[in-house]
Order: sequence, then structure tokens, then C-alpha cells
Amino acid sequence: MVGQLSMLDRFLPLWIFGAMAVGVVLGRLFPGLGALLDRVQVAGISVPIGIGLLWMMYPVLAKVRYESIGGHIANRRLLGTSLFFNWVLGPIVMFALAWLFLPDLPAYRNGLILIGLARCIAMVLIWNSLAGGSNELAAVLVALNSLFQILMYSVLGWLYLTVIPNWFGGASTVVDISMWTIARSVLIFLGVPLLAGYITRRTLVARRGEAWYTGVFMPKFGPTALIGLLYTIVLMFAMQGGRIIELPLDVLRIAAPLLVYFVVMFGLAFAVSKALGFGYQETASLSFTAAGNNFELAIAVAIATFGIGSGEALAGVVGPLIEVPALIGLVYLSLWAGRRYFGFRPEAASR
Repeated sequence: MVGQLSMLDRFLPLWIFGAMAVGVVLGRLFPGLGALLDRVQVAGISVPIGIGLLWMMYPVLAKVRYESIGGHIANRRLLGTSLFFNWVLGPIVMFALAWLFLPDLPAYRNGLILIGLARCIAMVLIWNSLAGGSNELAAVLVALNSLFQILMYSVLGWLYLTVIPNWFGGASTVVDISMWTIARSVLIFLGVPLLAGYITRRTLVARRGEAWYTGVFMPKFGPTALIGLLYTIVLMFAMQGGRIIELPLDVLRIAAPLLVYFVVMFGLAFAVSKALGFGYQETASLSFTAAGNNFELAIAVAIATFGIGSGEALAGVVGPLIEVPALIGLVYLSLWAGRRYFGFRPEAASR
């Protein structure tokens, strides 16, 4: 099985940790690099990082068989399960962990809560694809999360940071983020690669046929998503790695509840999905969308609301740097569980 994987897939954890190291070294060698990269922004995200986000999503969305999406949309149990984990359980779990691990650090706690409210619409497509999950279902769930993100993020931010803390005698926080700000981020970082992926598949299948597209084009084009991921990781660490090195104990305190969150959300979603009788590919997609978060949105909100030097912004920055190694670990765990409990064989699945 391993021999059938590409060099990029086979040693992906090494490439990821290598990209982290390269980013930190670049940030240390060129202290002004972060400010330079962050000078031009779109929807609150650095343009160089935005390019990486768009590219790592584009090949994955070009792999989606859009003609078969209708069956997933019609499956109310799948959609209902995803909505429960993403918009009911996920925010509650992160809120509880933030207060449990950081009762004395309200700024970091607020940052974690903002992360918990921002459901993943980007990197989850990479993790799901690597784990052999359903690309079609992942696309549907990401679109669903995007819609709910536009409608609910501001409301839930007010609820979890302003209202609920008062019930426990804690200090409340005012969060002011407009629905349009969130919608703009979603339209750019999901809408653009989704449209590009759809046009690519529709055009090339019409001209060259399904067999050529699936058997020749995608095996060459699909892996470039991982190159986009590595590029993005290098830039993220180049921009923020210095702050993490300077505050190691703070980073550890922020990292602890995040790690617990990823494992708890993924494990619960995987167990519940299997108990409901879903197949491995659906279970993997549900689990990764339940565990992943939209750190780009959380960081943008934290900076806009509390400032770039705030503890909330630092917690947002630590988020993706912890998520990347944690989720790649869950990819391997998912593949192991798929083989053990579902008889899933990744070499037989379309990659």
C-alpha cells in the first residue's frame, strides 16, 4: 500500500514539519518578513497566504464529482449529524475546554472560543482527501458550514463571549463583527476555488472524457494541493513563528485545550457516525469537518476586535500551528480505524 503512494504523500508528515522549520528559520533570519507579507490583505488575510489557501483548495475541489452531490444533499441524517457537531457540540466543547484550561487567562480563552465558533472551510478538504473520505460529501459539508458561518458567527460570538460568561460570574466581552465581513471571507476563500474546480472538471471532462480526467489529469494535478499546503505552512510560520518561540509557556497552555478539542471532536464524530451506520468515507468526512476550524476567520476577527498584539490574536495564531500536526496525526488514525472497523483500503479509493 505505502509503495503505491507518491513521494509527497508517503512522507507528508516530514514535509510538514520541514515546512514549519523552514518558516521559523525564515522568520528569524528576516524579522521584517512577517510585516512585509502582511502588508497587502484581502478579507483580513495576507495576500501571499491567501494564494496558498486558494491553491490548496482548488485541486481538491476539481476532484469533486459535482453530478453526484445531490445524493448527499438529500441525506438528512448526514447533514443533521454534521450540523449538530459543528454548530451545537463544537462551540460547547471549545467553550468548556477554554474555561477549564485557561480560567486565569481571559484573552487566550476568548481567542479559543472564537476558534471554536469558526467552522472549517479550507484545510479540512485536504485532510479529508488524504484520509480517503468522500470529496463530494466534504464539499457539501463545507458549503453548509459556510452558510451557517455567515448567519451564525456573529450571533454565537455574542452569546459565548457576552451572555454565557455572566451566568458563571465571568467577565463578558463585546464582539463586533459584521455578517458581510464573514460573507466576504467565505466568498473569496471558498467561492473562488469552488467555481474554479467546477469549471475545470466540467470543461476537461467534456473535452477529453471522464476516464482521461480521472486517470491522467487528476493524478498529476491533485497532488499540487499539498504543495499549496506546504507553501501556506511556510508562510504562516515565517509570519508568526517568532511570537511562538518568544512565549513558549503561553503557547503550551493554549495548545493543551486545542489538542484535547481535536481528539475529542474527531473521536466523538467518528464513533457516532459509525454507530449511525454511515460508511467509512462518510464517517471520515463528518469527523474531519467536526474537528477542523476556520482559523483564518478566527484570526481576522481577533485582530479586528482586540488588536494584532492581543492575547486573542496570539491564540488564533497558535491554532493552525497546532492543528496541522494534530490533524495529520488524525489522518493516520482515521486510515487505521477505516481498515480495522470498515475494511477500508485506501489503495482502492480514488485519490
